[in-house]
This record gives sequence, C-alpha cells and structure tokens, in this order.
Amino acid sequence: MQEDKIQEALIEHLYRNAYGIVISNVTISLGIIYVLYGSVPTNWLVPWAIAVYALIAARVLAARHFWKHPRTPGSLRRWAWAAAGFSWISGLLWGSLTWIGFVPDQPHLFAFIVAILAGLVSGTIPSLSAFPPALIGSIFATTIPVAARFTTMPGAIGDAYLFLLACLIAINIYYGRIAYRMLHEMIRLRLENVGLIDHLQEERDRAQTADRAKTRFLAAASHDLRQPIHALGLLISTLSVLGRRGDVPSGEARSLASSAKAIVGNLSGLLNALLDISKLDAGVVTVARENVDLGELFRNLNDEFAASARAKGLSWRVVETSAHVDTDPMMLKRILDNLLTNAFRYTNSGSVLLGCRRRGTAVEIQVWDSGFGIPEEQKAAVFEEFVQLHNPARDKAQGLGLGLAIVRRTAELLGHPLKLVSVPDRGSMFSVTLPSIHVIAPALPPSNATQGQTAASLMIVDDERDVLDAMVRLLTLEGHRIYAGQSAAEVKAVHSAAARKDSAPVDLIVADYRLKDNATGVEAIKTLSAYLGRTVPGIIVTGDTSPSRIREATASGFRILHKPISGDGLKEAIAAVLAADRRERDAIGGIGEQSG
Repeated sequence: MQEDKIQEALIEHLYRNAYGIVISNVTISLGIIYVLYGSVPTNWLVPWAIAVYALIAARVLAARHFWKHPRTPGSLRRWAWAAAGFSWISGLLWGSLTWIGFVPDQPHLFAFIVAILAGLVSGTIPSLSAFPPALIGSIFATTIPVAARFTTMPGAIGDAYLFLLACLIAINIYYGRIAYRMLHEMIRLRLENVGLIDHLQEERDRAQTADRAKTRFLAAASHDLRQPIHALGLLISTLSVLGRRGDVPSGEARSLASSAKAIVGNLSGLLNALLDISKLDAGVVTVARENVDLGELFRNLNDEFAASARAKGLSWRVVETSAHVDTDPMMLKRILDNLLTNAFRYTNSGSVLLGCRRRGTAVEIQVWDSGFGIPEEQKAAVFEEFVQLHNPARDKAQGLGLGLAIVRRTAELLGHPLKLVSVPDRGSMFSVTLPSIHVIAPALPPSNATQGQTAASLMIVDDERDVLDAMVRLLTLEGHRIYAGQSAAEVKAVHSAAARKDSAPVDLIVADYRLKDNATGVEAIKTLSAYLGRTVPGIIVTGDTSPSRIREATASGFRILHKPISGDGLKEAIAAVLAADRRERDAIGGIGEQSG
C-alpha cells in the first residue's frame, strides 16, 4: 500500500516538472532558432521548430488533463509511460539538431549545438529521474543521433567526441539512479511523517476525548458519592439530636436505621459498579470460559425479573432455547442482568423480551423492549459512564448510568460483539453474540467451601482506628480470637504478649492494602508470616479503585476484598480462605503419609 502511494507521488512529481521542461524547451528553442537562422536551410529548421512546439503544446494539454481528472493505480502507470513517450520524442528532436545544424564551414555552430545538447541531457536528471524509463530513454534518444553524427567525423576528433559522449551518458545514468533513490526515500519519509502526524493527531484526539470523559466521569461520580454521604450525615445528626433529648423511640430508631441502610445500599451499589469498571480497566478480571446452557440461564432470568415485570405492568417473555455457548457464565449473566435492568427501567408500557437466534456457528442473545428508544446520535454515548438519556435529574431510582459501560467493557473482554438497534419512542434491541458449542458439559455441584465455619485465630492490620475497632468487634462476636493493630509491628506486640501467657496460633491475616508510612497490606502479611515462622494465608482489603492499584493487589496472590464489605461478605471470605488452607494442608499431609 505504501509503495503504491510512493509511485503515485513519483509520477505526480514527473508531471509537476513538465511545466519546467516546457519553459526550458521554449526558451532554448528560441535561442537556437535565432542562432541557426540564416545559416541553416529553412526547409529543415522550420519543420523542426513546428515539431518542437507541437510537442510542447501536447505536453501542456496532457499535464492539464493529468491534474484535472481522478487517477487510479492502473491509470497512473499509463500516465508515466505517456510522459516517457513525450521525453523520448523530445530527445530525438533535440538530437536531430546535430544533423540539421551541421554546417561544415561553420564548426562553431556545431560546437554550440553540442554544448546545448550536453546541457539538456544533464538537465533531464532532476526533471525525469522520478521515472527511470523516461530518463534513460530520453538520454539515449538525444545522444544516439549525436553519436551517429560523430561517427561521420574524420580522425581523432570524432573518436574523442564519442568517448566524451559515452562518459556523459554513463555519468548521467549513474546520477539519475542516485537521484531516483533519493527521491524515492524522500517521498517514503514524507509519507511516513504524514502517517505519524495523522497517528499523533488521532492519539491526541483520543487523549482529549478520554480526558473529557474522565472529567465528566469524576464530576458525576463525585456528585453521586456526595449525595448519599450527605444524607447519611444528616441522619447521623438527627440521631445525635434525638439521643441528647433522651431515649430514642423505637419507631424513630427503626425508621432512621431503615433510611441509613437504604443510603448505604445505594452507596455500596455505586462503589461496586465503579469497582467493576476499574477491575475491567485494570485487566485483572480472569475469564473462565465453559459450556453455558442458555436454556437454564434464561429460566433463572425469567424468575428473577418476573417481579419487576409485575411491578410495572409489563409483558415479560423469555423464548425457550436449547443452545449452548462458550463463555464465562458469571460475566454473561452480568451482561444480561444489566441489559434487562435497563430494559425494565426505561420501559413504562408494552413488553420486554429475551431470546436468541442462530447466526451460523454463533448465537446472538437479544433483549427487546418497547421503551423510550435511543436517538442515532446518542447510540455510542449510552455505553459511556454516567450517561442516562432519560434521567437528567440523576434520580437514583433510575440507576447510576454505569450498567451499559460495564456491559461494553465485559463484552470486549470476552470478545463478544455487542449491537444496538433502536428507534426513538418505539423501543430498543441490545444483543451480544457468542460462539455456539454442541457438547453439553455436566453441571458442576455447588461449592461447600463456606459451610462448616469454625472459630479461628486472626491477625487484623488496619491503620484506620474506627474501621479496625468495628472489624474486631464483629469478628469477636463471631467467635474468632483476634490480634489487632494499626501496623504489623503493633500486631506483633499484641500477639507476643498473648503468646507469653498461652498458646497463640494464627490461622489467617487480614490487612488493609494502604497502611501508614507507605506500607502495604501485602508487606504486612509477609512481615507477620516471617515473624510466625511460616506462610499464613491472607486477605487484602482495599477501597482503592485505581486500575494500577488493583493490579498490584491482585498480583500478590492473596484474596482481595473491596470496600465496602458487609459482615456476611467478610464472614464468607474468611471461611473460604480457611477452608482452602485446610484442604491444602490435608493434601500435603496425605502426600507425606504416602511417602512415609
């Protein structure tokens, strides 16, 4: 492709120089006519002049036609050979002057013509080197008649002229080749620079777009985070005022607790959505592909969204299917959950439909609704963060504007094409296309990793005193033995004091990722493991949504929990890690018994 562009530029260079050739031909021919007139028979000089000017006119017309009409790769080649043809004919006309202008008793005229022709031959290098056939053909077309005239000269003079002519031809062809290579390289570099500039402009545009998106993202996220925190602060102030007045009535306390729980739920939903986006951007989400039975998944979705359909009075239909697809089941469900949630949220009357169609070796899952629809110019924008076309007031009851952003990122990660078809005021159809498979894999039994939880001894590291106290209080109530501190050194001191009094085993270390003095939870777990003299399983707790921080924490190999964490979530994570550690120790013990 680049070579085609280079050749096009070379041929354009050839025709760009055509006007310079025309001017030089007109000027030089007038000078020759002036010198030769009266010494050369007019019946030879006039036809020569007519032929030269006719060729000049033809060249001008061809050049004008070249620049005015569109060109294709095939036509460019023809134009190049046309220019070569003009050059060859011109060379023959100029070379014929050594015959027309040869006057035996006036050798100075012949010397004048030879000097002019030598200059013309050398002048073809800058003007015709863009197309070597034109250059070489012009040189030979000009010099062959000259060489023929030299052969008619007697003695050493003719031989000397021939030798000098051969040298002139060789030198001009040599420098013509060099000029062609230089011109070719110059055009190649120019095209690369143009491509680089275009690429830099595209990168600049992408960076500016990303910067504007980030600004919009941060503004919307800041607004949506401030609102529940503001409401929660007012509730706490209300509770404080009631407390100063005396005992808080049970009904008032339940109402405040219910409101606080709802606010915290909204805040958790926003933070979890932001975390999902950050994890996808960080590239730490692992895709676990397997055989997914769409029929079973559709039945589960039918049950889950039946209540939403009844609450809004919508017709909810799921088309049965026996298709199986190759995908990550959890990620696919997240995509469909978000698409269906949007469909129900923005459909006030009519229906919502979930189904799929065969597309060759693929299956296209479609979600149809009869909602507001999306204008053509907004179809790309709806997949950006915090964009809600029909929620300008940012009512939390209508979602956060992150669902479709998560859908887009998840679909890209899975390599599943996403499509949107929509007509304003008539509804929309979102679809995702997945590879189809025919072998049905047996369903895996549910995991019992979190069952049978028992009390354990835990080390807790968190530099936030309020968070540390709350975690210690909760886990102590769960029956765990806790050694807690705001740093690894504090935890070591607490554990050492307990170990001097009694046995103090440690089953698990829970550490916040960001600690004081630029320390991390990963370092704290490794420090405490070294202190205990063995590798202890760990859990990293982080509230950081930065993709780079998420990658760092994930690379540690420890289980990652993202704030905010519910009590049940913390309990399940501890039980799962302890169960996995027990299984690993049992497996090692079994190997030891067999080797013994």
